[in-house]
Order: sequence, then structure tokens, then C-alpha cells
Amino acid sequence: MSESSKENSLEKLRALGARLIESICDGKFPSIQIPDRSTANIHFDSELNHFTLGDGFVIRDSSNIKHIRSFAQLVWVASFAKNLLQSGRTSSLRDLYYSAEAFDIDFKNQAESDRIVTDLECAIGLAREEFAIYSEEHSSIFGEVTMEYTAPGYEGRQLDLTVSPDGLPIGPAIMTAEPLHTDANRILAVESGGIFSRLIESHAWRRFGSILVHLGGQPPRSTRKLLRKLTESLDIPLYIFTDGDPWGMHIAQVIISGSANAAHIPHLTVPSAEWIGITPQDIVDYKLPSETLKGVDLKRLDELSNDVRYTSTFWQDHIREFKEVRKKAEQQAFSRYGIDFVVDTYLPDKLSLC
Repeated sequence: MSESSKENSLEKLRALGARLIESICDGKFPSIQIPDRSTANIHFDSELNHFTLGDGFVIRDSSNIKHIRSFAQLVWVASFAKNLLQSGRTSSLRDLYYSAEAFDIDFKNQAESDRIVTDLECAIGLAREEFAIYSEEHSSIFGEVTMEYTAPGYEGRQLDLTVSPDGLPIGPAIMTAEPLHTDANRILAVESGGIFSRLIESHAWRRFGSILVHLGGQPPRSTRKLLRKLTESLDIPLYIFTDGDPWGMHIAQVIISGSANAAHIPHLTVPSAEWIGITPQDIVDYKLPSETLKGVDLKRLDELSNDVRYTSTFWQDHIREFKEVRKKAEQQAFSRYGIDFVVDTYLPDKLSLC
């Protein structure tokens, strides 16, 4: 995190604290106004191609006995975030949950503490990553791109992301680093770790001129934010390769159009990104080993067919085709034709159409 970003975050946290202290000094019960995240206040902006919050808001009022607990939790999280920034440290959401016990802050479970962190994001208008709180890492990156660190103590240091044959985990330092240069002409994001490793081992990243990103399923916001930064800073396109099922399709769609849960966070989506499969037609054309869609899969397809993000002919056609073939297949299914078939045949064919 750069010094300017850190100072901006501290300024907003201090401003929140100052408003609370001012109310107390005036003999009033302090309160915090938070944008409403209910479905009624979340709208999909078709021009921006992502969700946004409306003008509605809720008040967390310390004079209301029903609000006292969540009010205190929110103030503690703000204080915790301020201390992180001032000490140059970071915390995972899990660490925050357990750290609360030392201060006798009672969270029922991590889901509750996560919600309070989201309340703070909305209250001060910053993503949690900007006040040094991150999800657990499960995404990685590899490719010929030079990044410059902005993390405290590493400012100005440069790193080539081909340094490790296993790829590098996308943690706070990588997410906040600045892309300087690349010879790649695209980003290829893949769902599974096996395919990510295969692309590195076979030197397909060089053959395809690609920066590789392992999504690890639905990627955390830090990964989505990095994808956005790379596409914008390096001016290269993003292609998303997932399993052939409604869940893989939705992994791609969240990267492209975002989610309602993150409607309060800008700059997470990559509207120009393209999903390159596995499509239902791929399952048929390549005669892939597959499983029959289960009830939960078919229900998910029905949900997607009515989702505002899937209104285009492109997505509706794929949803209809999944229902027709009633099959799903994993990325590794291409291995029936040889361990490098996905590298030698499938991806070249797909990327040639982009």
C-alpha cells in the first residue's frame, strides 16, 4: 500500500472517530450512517455493467439498545484497522475475528465479524483492502510482468513474476504493487490449480504470451482487483477459462460484472473480459468425460437465466445449452486425450477465436 493510500485511509478512519467524539462532547449519543445493502437498494447499472448502491441508508444508533452491540463492534473494527495502518501491519478476516477476543468484543462467528467489516467499508467509503484487512489467499499469479512494490519496507523494489515455478500467492503486497512492464499480450485466468501448473510446466504462458492467474474457484476481491489493475495498466485483454458448469460460468460473470455483495466497492470488475469455456458445446464436440447435471445445478441454471447479468443472447444461449445437454465437465477432463491436449489443442483453438 502506498503512503498516499495509507494516509487517505487513516484520514477517513480519523474522521469517523472525530464525528463520534464530537457527538459525545455535545452530550449526544453517537451514531453512524451506513449505506443500505438490502436488495431494495442494490441496482444493476447496465451502462457500467455492475451493481451499485442506491441512496438509501441505515443508522447505527448507540441510543438504541438493539444497536449497541453492533455499534460497539463497528467502532472496534475501525480502531483495529487504524492500528493496523499505523503499525504497517495487515490482517486476514480470520485474524480479525480471533483478535476481537482479546478486547472482549463478542462476535457469534466469523460471518458476523465479516459483516461488520463490510459495514465499515460502507461507512467510510473504502474497500477493506485499503485499511489492511484481507481475505485468506487462495489465488496465484505467474508471468513475464514486472511489478514494483508499494508495501512498507519494500517500496520501489521490483519483482519479475516468473521468479517461482509454482506461481506467487496474490497477497497484500502483490495486490498493491504497480505493474511496470510486460511482454505478454493477454491475461489468462484459470479456475483450477492443475491447469495453472500445466500451463507453467509446459511453458504455455510463453507460447500464448500470457500472464497466468489461478482463480482457485470464485476468486477473492484482492484477485479481482489485481485483474482490473493489470488490464487497465498494461492495456491487455483478460480471458477466463473455467469448468463447464453453471458455477464455472458464474465465476467468469462475477469477474466481468461483479456481485451484489460488493455493490459498494468500485473498480472490481473487468467488463471487457471474455469467458472461453468450457461451454456446453465443448462437452459435446470434444466428447469430454462428464457428469449428469444434478438438481442443484439445474436450479442454479434457472437462477442465472433470471439474473440481470445474464440477459444477453451469449449467456442465455449457454444456459439453454447446458439444460439441453444436461452435462457438466471439469477442466481436467481434456486429459483423456493426453496430458497436454488442453495446451496443444483446446486453448490455441479458443484463443484464436478471440
